[in-house]
Amino acid sequence: MTISISPAKGHANGHAISDKHHLKRSPEHGFSTRAIHIGSEADPTTGAVIPPISLSTTYKQDEVGVHKGFEYSRSGNPNRDALERTLVGLEAGAGHAITFSSGSATTATILQSLGPNAHVLSVNDVYGGTFRFLTRVAKETMGIESTFVDLENAADSDVLGAIKENTKLIWIESPTNPTLRLIDIPRIVALARQAQSKPLVLVDNTFLSPFYASPLLQGADIVIHSLTKYINGHSDVVMGAAIFPSSSTPDSDYDTLAQKLRFLQNAHGAVPSAFDCWLAQRGAKTLAVRMKTHGLNALRIASFLTSHPAVEHVIYPGLATHPLHALAHTSLSPHTQQFLNTLPQSTLAHGIPYGGMVSFRVRGGARSAEALLPKLKLFTLAESLGGVESLAELPARMTHASIPPAEREALGIEGLVRLSCGIEEVEDLVEDLRSALDGLEDEDSGCESGLVTPPSDVSDGL
Repeated sequence: MTISISPAKGHANGHAISDKHHLKRSPEHGFSTRAIHIGSEADPTTGAVIPPISLSTTYKQDEVGVHKGFEYSRSGNPNRDALERTLVGLEAGAGHAITFSSGSATTATILQSLGPNAHVLSVNDVYGGTFRFLTRVAKETMGIESTFVDLENAADSDVLGAIKENTKLIWIESPTNPTLRLIDIPRIVALARQAQSKPLVLVDNTFLSPFYASPLLQGADIVIHSLTKYINGHSDVVMGAAIFPSSSTPDSDYDTLAQKLRFLQNAHGAVPSAFDCWLAQRGAKTLAVRMKTHGLNALRIASFLTSHPAVEHVIYPGLATHPLHALAHTSLSPHTQQFLNTLPQSTLAHGIPYGGMVSFRVRGGARSAEALLPKLKLFTLAESLGGVESLAELPARMTHASIPPAEREALGIEGLVRLSCGIEEVEDLVEDLRSALDGLEDEDSGCESGLVTPPSDVSDGL
C-alpha cells in the first residue's frame, strides 16, 4: 500500500517527523556566498566559526516531548540539518532538502514512495545503478513497471504515448551518464503537465551540480544528487539528497511529499552520519570555484581530444560543434550565465564550460579503449566522478556493467571512455592524455596487455 503521512501527525518509532528545511534564502546573495554561509552560522554556544560535529545519538528532553529540535540521531542531527539548509541555499528554487546515506538510498526511497503497481517513465540512457534498481528491485519487490524512452530524440507524441494512467514519475538525467545526451527539461515538464496522470518530473542533477544547472527553475518537481560527487567534491563521502521546490502547485504538494520521504527515511534508517554531513558541507563551500575549474578544464580537454588522430569521436555538449550545443547553453543556471560573461572570448573560442564530464571513443574500439586507460598517469583508472582528482573509466565494464550487453551496444556505451576532469593544471592533464594516446597509436591494436578485468554485477559506482 502507498504510505501516506499527515503533515501534522507524522511519526516514526515515537519520533515526530517535521520538515525543518522549508527555508527561504536571501535572493541578493550570490552562489558562493550562500554556499559558505547558509547552514554554517557560528556556533551560538562557543562562537566557533566552523560548526562542531555532533556525534551524540540521543538528546536531552526538558520534559516529555519538549526538546531543542532533536530527539534521536536517526530522526535528526544538527550536522544533517545544517547540510540540508546549505543544499536549499545551493539549488535555485529549492525549499526542501533531505539527505540520505547514498545516492542509491535516495533513489530507493523516492521509488518506494510511489507505492505498488506504479509506472515510471525513464530516459533510456540512465545510470546503471538506477537501471538495476528499476528493472530488478522496484519491479520484483514493489511491482513498479518501467518504460525506457530516448527522451532526447522522441517526438512529443511518443513521450505522451509512453505515459500511462498509473505513471507517477518521469526520471531524467541531463546530461545522461555516460553518453552525455541532453534532455530538454522544460519540454518534458510541459508534456507531463498535459498527461492525465500528472506524473512528477525528477532530474538527476549529479553531473552538472547546482552550479551549472537549476532544474527546479525549469519546472522539475524533484532534483536528486549523489552528494558523493561534485557537491562533496573530495572522494571521501558517500551520500545522496532529494531537493524540492519551495512553492506547491495544485498538482504537486511538495510539503507533503517532503514529509512522506522524511518519514520513509527515518523508518528504514537510510541516514548519513554526522561526520559525513560535516565533510559534505565543508566540500560544498568551494563548489563554485571547483566547478568553474572542472568546466574550463573539461572544455580544454574536449577540444584537445577532437584534434588527436587516435580519437574517433568526442562527446561534450559544451563544444560549439556539439549538435545540441544551443540547448546546453540555454539550460545553464543564471549564476553560470553570469560566470560566462566574465570569461574572455579567447576562452570561449571552442565552446563553453559545461560541467567536468567528457566521453570519447578511440579508433580501434573497446580493445583499444581498454589498452588506453592503464597508460594514463594523472587520470586515475577508477569509478565515480566529481572529485578534485581526474578519473578515467570504461563504463561498459565498470559503472554500467549491470546493463545487458545488447542494450549497452544500442545506447553507444560499448567502447566509450568516460573522463571526470579534475582541477589539476589543465596542461598537465592534456599532456597525460596526449602521451597515452600517442602510445596507443604506436601499439598493435590487438595487443592484450592492460585489459580491464570484468567486474561483478555489484559495480555501478556511478
